[in-house]
Amino acid sequence: MRAAVLHGREDVRLERVPIPEPGPGEVVLRARAALTCGTDVKVFRRGYHAKMIVPPALFGHEAAGEIAALGEGVSGFAIGDRVVAANSAPCDECGYCRRGRPALCDDLLFWNGAYAEYVRLPARVVARNLIHVDPGLEFREAAMVEPLACVVKGVDDCGILPGMDVAVIGVGPIGLMFVALAHARGARVVAAGRRPERLERARGMGAAALLSLADAADPAARLRYSSPGGHGFDVVVEAVGHAVTAEAAVGAARKGGTVNLFAGPPAGTRISVDVAILHYDEITLTSSFHHTPETVREAHDLIARGVLKPRDLLHGEATLEELPTVLREMAAGDRPLKTAILP
Repeated sequence: MRAAVLHGREDVRLERVPIPEPGPGEVVLRARAALTCGTDVKVFRRGYHAKMIVPPALFGHEAAGEIAALGEGVSGFAIGDRVVAANSAPCDECGYCRRGRPALCDDLLFWNGAYAEYVRLPARVVARNLIHVDPGLEFREAAMVEPLACVVKGVDDCGILPGMDVAVIGVGPIGLMFVALAHARGARVVAAGRRPERLERARGMGAAALLSLADAADPAARLRYSSPGGHGFDVVVEAVGHAVTAEAAVGAARKGGTVNLFAGPPAGTRISVDVAILHYDEITLTSSFHHTPETVREAHDLIARGVLKPRDLLHGEATLEELPTVLREMAAGDRPLKTAILP
């Protein structure tokens, strides 16, 4: 079969590899659609990901398709079933799992290989994070489940409620998902970013107001000025991953507000925080990592019900042969949003 293999920094090659065979409890998926994402671009640039992938290795982690083969002991699934898998599964045994925090699992098991004709899913993923796709969804829509599940967890961690004022900094795919879900929960959302075309897309996904930070000397001040009465926001989500926007997020929160530094920044990123403001204004500073089996299923339900429309985030489609070019364009900032790779 054809598969994309990561060999190192900005080195992804399309190669011929054997079609995988399922072991006990495993499933082989015939991939019908895989989606590009910001994490893949970071891995492409760096050549590895300490938690997820060490080259040379099959690449990609957002995929939906049909079951092509079942390993011994698999129940609840049949050949030909339309399914989508999350890119990991917790152990359910470590201290974090027992305390209800599976995203921090000490033995979180990842799989890679979405950019291929066939994908072998580990037994633990099959048991915990493989779900049937709603009949009304296309494969490229179902493949959006994994990133949306991370955002669902982020929204839950923020405690977004009806009537809240929410600012989302960053209007890439993740930021736009936050806009859509916060709006769906009844919040008034201000979307802040640098690219006019993406800000306009945020309006279509529920943003009540748009704020350009392209020329902002003081992003925090500009954000606060756009908030009701200039007092700041109940929730501020930072979906960029830069120190300057992280500091702006903290500065844009109101008394009793919550700041979620959601984006994954490079190791060693530092910000300055006035601890007195955190203390006297009772500002909660938090972050959200990954997803849980529960948010994976909620994400699928949100897509099936049309609360999040994946087509709002898809730029187009490409073949496996075109994947290296797509990744280079994304790394250079020349290709917006997500692309569906169709094996």
